[in-house]
This record gives sequence, C-alpha cells and structure tokens, in this order.
Amino acid sequence: LRSVAADPDFQRLVADLREKQAAERSGGWFQEAHPRSDLTGVAYFSMEFMLTEGLPIYSGGLGNVAGDQLKTASNLAVPVTGIGLLYQQGYFRQAIDAQGQQQALYPYNDPGQLPIKPLREPNGEWLRLSTNLPGTKLWIRAWQVQVGRARLYLLDTNDPANIPAHRGITSELYGGGSELRLKQELVLGIGGWRLLEALGLNPEVCHLNEGHAAFAVLERARSYMANNRQPFNVALTITRAGNLFTTHTPVEAGFDRFDPGLIAWYLKNYAEQALSVSLQDLMALGRRDRTDSSEPFNMAYLAVRGSGAVNGVSRLHGQVSRRIFQVLFPRWPESEVPVTHVTNGVHTPTWDSVRADDLWEGACGKGRWLGAAASMEQDIRKVSDSDLWRLRTDSRGALVDYVRRRHAQQIAVRGASPEEVAKAGQVLDPDILTLGFARRFASYKRPNLLLHDSERLVRILTNRERPVQLVLAGKAHPQDPAGQGMIRQWIAFVRSPEVRSRVVFLSDYDLL
Repeated sequence: LRSVAADPDFQRLVADLREKQAAERSGGWFQEAHPRSDLTGVAYFSMEFMLTEGLPIYSGGLGNVAGDQLKTASNLAVPVTGIGLLYQQGYFRQAIDAQGQQQALYPYNDPGQLPIKPLREPNGEWLRLSTNLPGTKLWIRAWQVQVGRARLYLLDTNDPANIPAHRGITSELYGGGSELRLKQELVLGIGGWRLLEALGLNPEVCHLNEGHAAFAVLERARSYMANNRQPFNVALTITRAGNLFTTHTPVEAGFDRFDPGLIAWYLKNYAEQALSVSLQDLMALGRRDRTDSSEPFNMAYLAVRGSGAVNGVSRLHGQVSRRIFQVLFPRWPESEVPVTHVTNGVHTPTWDSVRADDLWEGACGKGRWLGAAASMEQDIRKVSDSDLWRLRTDSRGALVDYVRRRHAQQIAVRGASPEEVAKAGQVLDPDILTLGFARRFASYKRPNLLLHDSERLVRILTNRERPVQLVLAGKAHPQDPAGQGMIRQWIAFVRSPEVRSRVVFLSDYDLL
C-alpha cells in the first residue's frame, strides 16, 4: 500500500478524482449559463449506454452517443436522467476461428461485479415495477448507476417472480428474434416511464434515442390521462410537446418493425384498457397508411407522431431523414418536413489520450470543454506543428504496439504455431500511414467496399514510395449471415502472403 500511495501516477489519479468530486458538489455550467431556466429534468431513453468496459451494456455508436450524452450532462450540470436496460449477457463477444468464421460468445454479467446498485423502497425492499403481458404479470427490477452528477437507471426482468421465459427478456442486447425485441422495448418504454413515476420524477423532456423507446410516448400519455382525466388524443397532443426523438439510421430498413399480429397480441389490452382506444387506433400511429391492416408497426413512425421535435445527427442526415419521413407528411414539401439536425459530438475527455489531453490543456486550459468553445479554435492554434506531429507519431507507435500484442494473443488462442505468433508480433510499421476501419459489419454499411478491387488495394498497401496499412475490426450480428460472410472475405484477404504484414483484423471489436 505504501508503494502504491507513493506512485506519482496513482497520486495524480487520486487528485483528479478528488477534483471531480469537488466539482460535482458545486454548481455547474448550466446553472450559470441559464439561471432562470425552468428545466428540472430530461429523461433520456436508450437501448444501450456506453460508459465503461466495466458495464458491458452497449454495442456500438448508439451506446456511444448515449454514454457521452450522460457524461457531458454531468460535466455541464444539465439535469439529465438516463433510462436503459440491464442485460444479463450484454452484446456478444466475438472470436474468429481458424476458418475465418465469427463465433459468438455470451459471458454472464454478474450484477455483484458491476458498478451498479439496486433501487430499494424506504423499507429496504427491492423497488419493483410491473406491466402486463398476455396471461401474466411481468415484474421489473431497477438498478442505479451514478454517472458523476447524472444518474442512469437500468431495468431488468431477471426477477424470481417471473416465469423463466420472462426472466430472459433482458438477457441479450439485440439478441433473439422480433418477439424478444418487442418485449424489451415494452420494458424500456412503458417500464421506464413507470420507474420515473415511482421515483417521483416528472421530467419536462422525454428524449428518445432512436425509436426503440417509443412506447414511452404511449405510457407518458396514459399517465397524463390518469392524472388529468383527459382522453388519449388530448393527452398525446399535450405530452407530445415535451417529447424529442433523435433518429440515427440513414436507411428506412434500419427501423424496428413488428408484425401486426405480434402488436395485437401484446398491446391489444393495453390499448383498450389503459389508453381507452381501439387496437386499430394504436396501430395507426405506427403505420404509413393508417388504414392498411397488413402494414407492419414501425417504431420510428410512432416516435415521429408522438414527438414535438425530431432530429437527425448531421446536416446531411437531417436531409435524408426528411426524405424518409416525408411519407408521414404527404402534402408537405420535403424541405418543410419537421425534421432538423443536431450534429453528433463526443465527450472528449473519454476519447483523448493522456498525452493528447495534456497538450490541449496546455493550449486551451483545464475547463476547455465546459460550455461555449468560441475561443477554442484560436487556442488550439497555439500548439506548435512539431508538438502536434510528435503527438501523432507517438500515438501511432502506441497503436502499432497495441495491435501487435493483441493480434499475437488472438492467433495464439486459435492454436497458431510459435513462429506465426512471433510474426504477428512484428506486423505493421509505426512510421507509415495507418488507416483504421472499425464498425459493425452490416450490408448497408458496405464494410467490404475496399475489396471491390482487391488487386488495386494490394498495390496501394505495398507501394514502396507511399505505403499504407490497415487496422480492421467489427462484429456482424449473429443472425446476419451476409455480414458474417463479409468478415470471412476480409479474413481471407488479410491472410494472403503479400499483405499480411500490412493489414490486421482484430476480433472482439469494442469501442472502449
């Protein structure tokens, strides 16, 4: 302990922690910048949150945005509360076998080993919520994650009072089939809003991070109906003003759609008994053609119709989204479809390295990310070209060292010979242009586009005057054979003798 306490790196970590704790106890940017604001709460609903490797309830970009939103809200003291799901297994872990085939592994998330704590009633009993499923009651437990000033509440159905099939509703992130996904989204949207009520929270804004949480629109309206004795249409109109929907996908195929029979099975009683509307009226909220009984129920359509504001995540994506959702506004010019954009950002302290952080701090100050960044561009220009280039060179060298270690470890696990493992420890060159390609292997993302002309790619990678190298990573959904086939294509290319020192595919893609 004395040795650790005397370690300068450890001392710096402790000092940083104490500084953050002191900052969290004081007022923040939001109160200083908006002292007259009436905003007391924003409920942020998302299927996944990427906060730390120690809480594996995320897959990719959607969780990245959600986690960074919460961290930034904490830094700026914006009153945001997160609502998500606690998965027993999270998203799958990936291994690549000797044939280049993706293998999906599902380690168990032991709540006792996660940075969470159960929510309890004043009498010490576990806070439990319920909702009705056909023929039975579903019990939902709640957990709390402290994210600086902000809180994230996670719901799970692994309650002993539930039948085994229902205990597994929150088993996997994006796992199972359409029916499991529907039940997860019912837990998130309906259960999430009921949790807010149980905690005595009444947020002015309900922010839907993608359409997965759109059932919160219905439950918020139901709550308003009960408290104000108003019919559903009035309640939806009034509560819509406080709902915000952020869409991320650039293609309509990316939205969740459910078979009409599935919606009828799970929501008929909810529509008629809780909302006092017909099933057909509820179904119409999720359809392009409200009168077409065969059309699937689209969660994004429900989110658009139930939200007072809709945004894409970039200027171009806003244009694409207006085109996608124009079908819901048939007499509107595309340019006037009520979809705007808010360009995605990141929580920079999460993503920059210690070296980079020191460089930016020297130029821009310690609180550079807190509030307006009007002067940051000029401040960053204070960094000399030599310092910036040294940072890039050192960072590239660190990346190559990491890739070599991980690549060698991964092929050793697959049973590679000692000679192959030794060669893996020498791949890549720390002094040449290095490109990274890390994303989900889904057909619409075209991850094999570079292989369209593989011979040309080989020439680019092996050019002696201007050599290039690639670091690849990505997962394909276990039920997406096309995406898995694209991974096999890349593995075959990576293993070809002429490029195996210039291209590496790292398995078990994880943004953090």
